[in-house]
Amino acid sequence: MAQITNLNRFRKDKARAEKRRVGDENAAKHGRTKAQKAAEEADAARAARTLDQHRRDDA
Repeated sequence: MAQITNLNRFRKDKARAEKRRVGDENAAKHGRTKAQKAAEEADAARAARTLDQHRRDDA
């Protein structure tokens, strides 16, 4: 006798796999690597530090 297959589960698994595939494509297209994120944070910190160093104290 053949194995019983739940068609709803099959349909949902297929939809999840498709969403995962699309998400992976979008992450590859629009995402940033860990090194890129760290470099951007370092640049922002450097810019903030430079700005703070040029602040005038009128106290």
